[in-house]
Amino acid sequence: MSSSPVSPDDLGALVSTLQAHATTVRQTSAAQRKRKLERLANALLDRRDAFCDALRSDFQKAPVEVDLTEIKTVTKEIEHAVAHLEDWMAPDPVGSPLLFTGTRSTIQYEPKGVALILSPWNYPVNLTLGPLVGAIAAGNCVVLKPSEHVPRTAKELTRLIGDLYDEREIRVVTGGPDVAEALTAQPFDHIYFTGSPTIGRRVMKAAAEHLASVTLELGGKSPAIVDDTADLDQAAGRITWSKFTNAGQTCIAPDYLLVAESVHDPLVDRLRARIQEFYGPTPRAQQESEDYARLIHDDHFDTIVALLSGALDAGATVASGGPHDAATKYVAPTVLTDVPLDTQIMQEEIFGPLLPIISYQTLDEALQIVNDRAAPLSLYLFTERESTVDTILDQTTAGSTCVNEGFIHFVHPRLPFGGKGESGIGRAHGRRSFLEFSNERSVLRRQFGADILNALYPPYDGLTSRVSNWVLRFF
Repeated sequence: MSSSPVSPDDLGALVSTLQAHATTVRQTSAAQRKRKLERLANALLDRRDAFCDALRSDFQKAPVEVDLTEIKTVTKEIEHAVAHLEDWMAPDPVGSPLLFTGTRSTIQYEPKGVALILSPWNYPVNLTLGPLVGAIAAGNCVVLKPSEHVPRTAKELTRLIGDLYDEREIRVVTGGPDVAEALTAQPFDHIYFTGSPTIGRRVMKAAAEHLASVTLELGGKSPAIVDDTADLDQAAGRITWSKFTNAGQTCIAPDYLLVAESVHDPLVDRLRARIQEFYGPTPRAQQESEDYARLIHDDHFDTIVALLSGALDAGATVASGGPHDAATKYVAPTVLTDVPLDTQIMQEEIFGPLLPIISYQTLDEALQIVNDRAAPLSLYLFTERESTVDTILDQTTAGSTCVNEGFIHFVHPRLPFGGKGESGIGRAHGRRSFLEFSNERSVLRRQFGADILNALYPPYDGLTSRVSNWVLRFF
């Protein structure tokens, strides 16, 4: 078994072991890499119950949510990679301009070497093993560092990886922030981090010491806009599901709603009804629901409750929810109206089950609110007016946008996933994950013919000038 813990002082030796083995892994064929991926998919399915139990223990995640948002997302990613890996690995030919007549050029994909994947606690299986799929497909050695806040799940991940792979190739390292910091000080070739912008900056700074490339999957305040033409029943269902799955601890969850004034009250009524349908008709039933997760730890509970209290003190109204219990780290699925824009809940990513709603009179007003904030990881739009879709796409920016749909874009294997600026750097899923962990190597071969550029060699004379003029004009 590839086991941890590993002390910070031992990390250098661990990384050196993987570096020494990286050349061997680099030379693996598509068939060998596919077998590694298929083993992972099969083992993950075989251990489904163990992961469900672990995530239930760590923060009461419902088994159905584990199946759909943790296990299925990884197996689907593997299925897509296995189906396309030969094509991804094959050199891509590129055309040659006339000046390069007699040459052939390709782009060859080679692994970056040894990668570090730092994963968060909110989707600890998905966001650990999902990036690993791309790293394996590209032929890298990998160190995985799951969050210390999900100890049972981290233990299962350690067992899984240890049973499947040579420890010179893939290792799981557990521990707290000191271990994560020590890992980022090592000379990795690529670091893939999922978490907050604050920690992302520290990861990027550490990576710069070794000029390592990075993928940063961060977050931010992802808005949902509902205009006066939207199908309110559909919008309410998809917003409720996307927001309160995992108790709102999802980087692409709608963080706040901008709702046309004329449909504000009807939408709030439908959101309230959907919450009761999903999690129970009474506050007590919702608190006892087996389908609703808890917050991950006491500090996060305190943060969410403080955001709620601050909003209420500033004049916000609870339209649904509100109860919370520190002993069980429970915060009810909560909808807030009349939320002032200058409150803390509208200044930072919530990452919990609080949904502020702001009504708007004109689309320009909604656009201003969105654009006053950093580019979000996702933007959701509910409308039947195509001109509104065009306006939103033209006048806002986001890592991804869904029209009349919830957060299912995350599992689309052909859509690149990632953010912009505060919400992230780089892209993942499908071929984009393969590319994140690959070096695109340009290869040019002379096959035949004289090189016209020979006439441009020094010493420079009149002939050189005439050839240079000819090249500038005609090539």
